[in-house]
Amino acid sequence: MPPAGIAVDPSVPAGFVPADGTTKKIILLKPRGFCAGVVRAIDVVKIALDLYGAPIYVRKEIVHNRHVVDELRQAGAIFVEELSEVPEGARVIFSAHGVSPAVWTDARERRLQVIDATCPLVTKVHIEAVRFAKQGYTIVLIGHRDHDEVIGTLGEAPESTILVSDVEDVNRLQIKDPERVVYLTQTTLSLDETKEIVTRLMERFPKIKGPKSQDICYATENRQLAVKAVAPLCRALLVVGSQNSSNSRRLVEVCEKAGVPAYLLDDCSEVRAEMLEGVDTVAVTAGASAPEHLVQELIDHLRTQGYTDLEEAEIKEEDVRFTLPSDLEKFTPRLHTVRT
Repeated sequence: MPPAGIAVDPSVPAGFVPADGTTKKIILLKPRGFCAGVVRAIDVVKIALDLYGAPIYVRKEIVHNRHVVDELRQAGAIFVEELSEVPEGARVIFSAHGVSPAVWTDARERRLQVIDATCPLVTKVHIEAVRFAKQGYTIVLIGHRDHDEVIGTLGEAPESTILVSDVEDVNRLQIKDPERVVYLTQTTLSLDETKEIVTRLMERFPKIKGPKSQDICYATENRQLAVKAVAPLCRALLVVGSQNSSNSRRLVEVCEKAGVPAYLLDDCSEVRAEMLEGVDTVAVTAGASAPEHLVQELIDHLRTQGYTDLEEAEIKEEDVRFTLPSDLEKFTPRLHTVRT
């Protein structure tokens, strides 16, 4: 019998044993893959292409996944690093990671037609940064310096914001008024590492405040909790996601911290024999920007390697909806739902 909460995949014949006599198992984690913000961002690009036709310019990767970007590029989206690459007056989409006010100013000066695909949960952090800065607080932003989301958030109140990435950064902090300090976080961080940083901040600055609700997004939290729950049941974890996906990299780190080897793969072509050596049970999940078809292709590949038992471990049900930007919603009045 499978562990509680794990459903056996009926597509695998009962009692099937591979030719070598061994039985290997896949535990497929749920929730996994696309979050509501990613679905919304991808829909924004697809709907814009349908409404306005190609080319549609997109500043930065719409989400951090190579396969998603390649698919949208083939559909007519043109991805650029900076707005200077966009013809004056053209239509441009801002990615799910958000942008700084300076980018909005640049867009207005170039008379660009902007569609904002920023994840609403990232927008929440931006709004918090502006509010706290206006109230005279020093903002300690917990995040990774080169991540697109952090760059955008820092731009909201650069004179009031200090970035920290680990406990050592906190130890070096110098705050002009320890009585008026708050912390905010990137939405895709490790829950455990963030907790350690926040704990140290509270030790150094007892009056520090935080957001009313945590900034780490529901999808990041749920996928990490699923990895923690399943780690004791497997010998290795394969995470489908691109190397520049912060939330995907955190899944690898969470599993490794639990003492189980974990590997980040763009797709099944990156599976190496040594990853599965001596592994009779492998867990599979996907970062919040990884398409489900890549997961299924990985499952198919693993089956060819003798992993013929498939079980699904559902840790928490997700049912989250984000509306489209208003300039697209009027053309497509529907909610976009993520159910994984």
